[in-house]
Amino acid sequence: MVKPVEAQTLISRIRQVLDDKKAENVVALDLRGASETLDYFVVASGTSRPHLEALERAVRESLEEQGIRPRHVEGPSPRWILLDYDEVLVHLMSPEAREFYDLEGFWADAKRI
Repeated sequence: MVKPVEAQTLISRIRQVLDDKKAENVVALDLRGASETLDYFVVASGTSRPHLEALERAVRESLEEQGIRPRHVEGPSPRWILLDYDEVLVHLMSPEAREFYDLEGFWADAKRI
């Protein structure tokens, strides 16, 4: 289990990597008050499949340098890649998938961090 402070540090690192790789609309959500099973989401858009894969690779490589590996990865797909870092789930999505699934709208009660 990742402590909230550790999760915040992890989220900050993920956001920095995504910003460096020009991810679009990077949003972090604190779901602890809105969900009984989820803690944090980081959601970002990539402009193409290669961009999504580059974002995934950059996040994984950056965190692996610190000895942090995802517990689970779903994808790559042309629309959505999910990296599971226990309490922090990273959703890398195409703009179309992001609009369709509207995670931020679904979790509108979550605090943005």
